[in-house]
Amino acid sequence: MLGFSIQKLLFTVGIVVAIWYGFKWVGRMNAIREKNAKDKLRRTASNSGNAGSSAAGDAEDMLECASCGAFVASRGAKSCGRADCPYPG
Repeated sequence: MLGFSIQKLLFTVGIVVAIWYGFKWVGRMNAIREKNAKDKLRRTASNSGNAGSSAAGDAEDMLECASCGAFVASRGAKSCGRADCPYPG
């Protein structure tokens, strides 16, 4: 009645294998979905009118404002509003 049989063992192994491959499949689908989302984000960032900016994912140098101490991008830095700010505009 509660004894082990080859059919019960094969059924149990089959269920474990099916669950194992199901988790692997779900993991691959999530990885593909995340990659597609990152690619879409990268494409929209590069097409959003930033013609002069660097490509998505590249680092940009930052400079410290001598008057207020805030860090601003080295290209296209704007004035912080103080009279002694070294940056134009």
